[in-house]
Amino acid sequence: MTAKALDSVVAIDVHTHALASVSEPMPVANEGNKVLADYFGAPSIVPTVPDLARHYAEQRMMCVAFPVNTAWASGKEQRVSNDEICQQAALFPDVIIPFCSVDPHGGRAAAKEVHRLAAEYPVKGLKFHPNTQEFFPDDRGVYPIYEAAQEAGLVALFHSGQTGVGAGQRGGGGVRLKYSNPLHVDDVAVDFPDLKIILAHPSFPWQDEALSIAGHKPNVFIDLSGWLPKYFPANLIQYARTLLKRKVLFGSDYPAITAARWLLEFDKLGFDDETRSLILKDNAAELLGLTAQAAR
Repeated sequence: MTAKALDSVVAIDVHTHALASVSEPMPVANEGNKVLADYFGAPSIVPTVPDLARHYAEQRMMCVAFPVNTAWASGKEQRVSNDEICQQAALFPDVIIPFCSVDPHGGRAAAKEVHRLAAEYPVKGLKFHPNTQEFFPDDRGVYPIYEAAQEAGLVALFHSGQTGVGAGQRGGGGVRLKYSNPLHVDDVAVDFPDLKIILAHPSFPWQDEALSIAGHKPNVFIDLSGWLPKYFPANLIQYARTLLKRKVLFGSDYPAITAARWLLEFDKLGFDDETRSLILKDNAAELLGLTAQAAR
């Protein structure tokens, strides 16, 4: 990406989902997609990477796009492969920032896959979803994957807090919230101090824990995806304005929430221009290495 191309970008959404493969003739939403759409009052759509690229290019934005590998927990194969994410992202380099996903239960085999992906593609990070992947982030069995990510210079993005997945379903759709307490990421931040970490979402009901970790660990950031800003807790807003304004990132959770809908609510919070720019673009550009890339 050139400096001119980066300058033309108005925002970087660090949290969007590629839910369908380009090889599917007519992608349809599964039950989980429909439940999530109902929870957020959003259309039930399943975007491919090209769909994401068109949607964000129209808004002069970039976006991080990723799948979620739940093979161990669900018994289902990843709907969009890591190779497809990276290959499709390469067709839209000024819009799509590729993140991949590996099964945290995969141990050294998954770590080997991380090394392969980093060697073959300009992948920027890994997505982890402790609730749906059914693991605690501080489980030492996952450490080979973090080690591989740290060596490759990748960002690790962890879902945290309550999730819309399974919300309102009998038994919460089998989703256990205990896995997403951000305190389980604190050990990871200590043991892998050069691994850049994003705690995704306002971490309800553990917002204080997330703010504490981000304030204490230089390598931990917070994205604001998955919640409309009108529901942000007051302590999150206060820290985003002040002590953590360089560690907070714009994310929507598209397609559950669109960037346009999120920004409409965010602008009502009255952030000053400098902090708004940091949150919407500058922090993410630096964290993801886009600034250095544009300078070359």
